[in-house]
Amino acid sequence: MRQKCTVLRDTGTPVTTGPFDLGGFRSPAARAATLEAAGEPVVEVLDMDKNDLDDVVRDPRVRAVAPVMPTLLIEPAPHDSDTATTVDDTRTWGVGAVGADTSAATGAGVTVAVLDTGIDSDHPAFTGVDLVQQDFTGSGNGDRQGHGTHVAGTVFGRDVDGTRIGVARGVERGLVGKVLDDHGRGDSDMLLKGIQWAADQGAHVVSMSLGYDFPGLVSRLIDQGWPADLATSSALESYRANLRIFDSLLDLLRARAAFGSGTVVVAAAGNESRRGVHPDYEIAVSLPAAAEGVVSVGALAEGESGLTIAPFSNTFPQISAPGVGVLSARSGGGLVAFNGTSMACPHVAGVAALWWERVLADSSPHAATTVTSRLLAHADTGAIDPAVAAADRGVGIVRAP
Repeated sequence: MRQKCTVLRDTGTPVTTGPFDLGGFRSPAARAATLEAAGEPVVEVLDMDKNDLDDVVRDPRVRAVAPVMPTLLIEPAPHDSDTATTVDDTRTWGVGAVGADTSAATGAGVTVAVLDTGIDSDHPAFTGVDLVQQDFTGSGNGDRQGHGTHVAGTVFGRDVDGTRIGVARGVERGLVGKVLDDHGRGDSDMLLKGIQWAADQGAHVVSMSLGYDFPGLVSRLIDQGWPADLATSSALESYRANLRIFDSLLDLLRARAAFGSGTVVVAAAGNESRRGVHPDYEIAVSLPAAAEGVVSVGALAEGESGLTIAPFSNTFPQISAPGVGVLSARSGGGLVAFNGTSMACPHVAGVAALWWERVLADSSPHAATTVTSRLLAHADTGAIDPAVAAADRGVGIVRAP
């Protein structure tokens, strides 16, 4: 049987015990040696069978191999004014909740990449922003879906008719990688190439409000006539291999940081939990948020006793941010409010841009690890309802410098 596989190459010499075990667990010493010898990452897709796979993994330049998996946007929910947070006429509530409205930092001098469904570059929210667009889907630049425009508006959008929507509204250069098509779907190859492109373009921050579609892959294989157990097993193997290829790519990006500043990668935890159905109906963060080195983000809402975890927000994020009633740019013009970890993720990406501005201006190491450390160390739990478990909100709500 032939299948499309993503191959990650570099100048290192990995060791493997199986066709999809490249990039798996290594000791700290082995990981450090690998990072020291790492070169430039190259992502490509090959159509392979078992014999081809065996030949590829013998190549000492190959760091990881994984079957191509479907991806999709983390679907937001429309804002319900009867139950969700209200929005005043000067700013969306999340801007104040993370402290961006009182921070001296604006994100000036920082480059942020949004990997999503594209962007409505004509929207007034992006006036004055140097937008660099790259389509990885074949559907062309622009945003016919709307998700990417909303996310980008929260990260670096300018004020619209007097309403502040952007956390880092001083960002002057935005990289927009279209890794999901006009229906909000893509695959792992598009995403990995998008990350590589963003890093090559000098992104200080990468924001990803999307996920790997494991159930969709199982369903597709069953529709092709596979038995359910075989389809599930194959999808699990693909998921495991994609986790490892993601870890390996981020390893290479960290290695490159020795010759530059590096990239902070932020991803939404996912919206699959259903605490409204039952308090224990909780789903853990999934790819890409589950990959090592990615800052995973849960969604918060306002509650009677303080900020509370949104019922849909997946558990075990590293950090949290406002994700209910988030007002931002609507593709085609105007503003719209949505709920989701997709809306929480760009708050963290925006705050990361604010911290980057601060780090680049002071004497601390100008490195992505410094910014990530600041993000996590300055997170706050004081405004969060004490009943919210740490497993649900991570280290707390992200806070601007």
